[in-house]
Amino acid sequence: MTGPVLIIVVWQLVVSTGLFSENTLSRPLSVLSAAWRLIANGELQEHMSISLLRVGYGLLFGIVLGLVLALISGLSRVGENFVDANMEVLRAVPNFALVPLLIVWFGISETPKVLLITLAVAVSIYINTFSAIRSVDAGLVEAARSFGVQRAELIRRVILPGSLPGFLIGLRLALTGAWLSLIFAETINAKRGLGRMMSDAREYFQLDVVFVLIAVYAILGLISIFIVRALETRLLTWRRSFDGN
Repeated sequence: MTGPVLIIVVWQLVVSTGLFSENTLSRPLSVLSAAWRLIANGELQEHMSISLLRVGYGLLFGIVLGLVLALISGLSRVGENFVDANMEVLRAVPNFALVPLLIVWFGISETPKVLLITLAVAVSIYINTFSAIRSVDAGLVEAARSFGVQRAELIRRVILPGSLPGFLIGLRLALTGAWLSLIFAETINAKRGLGRMMSDAREYFQLDVVFVLIAVYAILGLISIFIVRALETRLLTWRRSFDGN
């Protein structure tokens, strides 16, 4: 908590001393006042609920798609030949560059918004899970085979648990990518959403609202990280790793 508190104190000092005018940098109290106003009239909750719904659908579809493709590619050389190069190409393409194409293909409905988030999530999940599958200790695989373990059991007992840490890293990156993609997604003629609020605040030069929304994105990102860390703590109890001490 020391870091954020220090930033707010420096922020207040910078504005109070006149180094930056309030036309370029709002006071922290002005931002808090704007946040209270948006919460009191329900505007922030309304826009946030729409954005959370979009991110939720994008995460659901993206995680499933990324996992399926990672398993196809990671468990089979043939699957790798068909899938991996395409996913690497998709990873190399900036997310926002897909916006015009998605609009041409799907119009300005909810579909391109959710699809943009889905693609960002799927790429993160795929890249990390595929890498984790291929990084499973070959000695463990050979040992399991020597005991007569069949392929299905080998995947369930050895490969999937061994690739779980990589999947969770991918999930952390996917959550970050989902929030970044949401910003671009909500430029597609969105009538509601945090991105729409940001566009309106920029257009009407409401700096206090802009800072409120930046804080909201930051808080949502931190919550996402805490959720993944909680999953790591629960699912990776068997793994001993360096904890910084």
